[in-house]
Amino acid sequence: MAEIRHFLTLRDFSRDELNRLMHRAIELKTAWKNGERDYHPLKKQTLAMIFEKSSTRTRVSFETGMTQLGGHGMFLSSNDTQLGRGEPIKDSARVISSMVDMIMIRTFGHDIVETFAEYSSVPVINALTDAYHPCQLLADMMTYQEHRGDIKGKTVAYVGDGNNMCQSWMNAALQFDFKLNIACPEGYEPDAELLEELGDRVTLIRDIRAAAEGASLITTDVWASMGQEEEQKIREKAFATFQVNAEVMALAKEDAVFMHCLPAHREEEVTTEVLEGKQSVVWDEAENRLHAQKALLEALNAS
Repeated sequence: MAEIRHFLTLRDFSRDELNRLMHRAIELKTAWKNGERDYHPLKKQTLAMIFEKSSTRTRVSFETGMTQLGGHGMFLSSNDTQLGRGEPIKDSARVISSMVDMIMIRTFGHDIVETFAEYSSVPVINALTDAYHPCQLLADMMTYQEHRGDIKGKTVAYVGDGNNMCQSWMNAALQFDFKLNIACPEGYEPDAELLEELGDRVTLIRDIRAAAEGASLITTDVWASMGQEEEQKIREKAFATFQVNAEVMALAKEDAVFMHCLPAHREEEVTTEVLEGKQSVVWDEAENRLHAQKALLEALNAS
């Protein structure tokens, strides 16, 4: 029996596999836009979608993606499963995976998806943990490819908290072969071991202007993520000089694009002028979650 493949971080796929996945996502998007609706490789298959953290984009994109590929997405909140009542993760993994074809989890600790995958008999997808958000980066890389071509060798500026998005951009810098400048205030750095490991392509910079200079892509995230609302006021002070605005975008390359995983807090981490501006590709980026994840589901089904 072939080894079960999971997608917990971008490193679970090789650079070549990720590039094929990205181009396949563009093919699937083009086909759908052209009215080609008879491709159903996941017919009669079920994706269990476990949400311990709520989300608009993640639920809509995975559920719609399964429908478009002929399958079914089953929504399970923590209130709907024994996970929320204290059942060991390995027990839930064994039971749920015996009844479905794939599992998607959006949760807190990264160890939860790692344990779930270890005991699952079907592929497990990380739809966000506190450490990584690889599905978002698939959509981001697809979006850059659509708008500007190959990102290899380019410079990307990530502005903000060293959170799961930042760490996923770090993995992307390795897997898609680009340089990443991280602009963040002291005390909000990404994982120190990851930063040391990827030091040849990731640079930590305290000045947003220096990080943005010459960048082909500038991206950011909210200052306070889900679960950090009580830190909002403290973070507003810490991140006050880390707003992506027109002045910052002007320091990037003329053809630079702006990305944000959304939802955005306008006039905090990004101005409305930039979010709605000509360089912004955030709406394509959001839609591309659907098509990138369809390519991922297709690939995991075939593995």
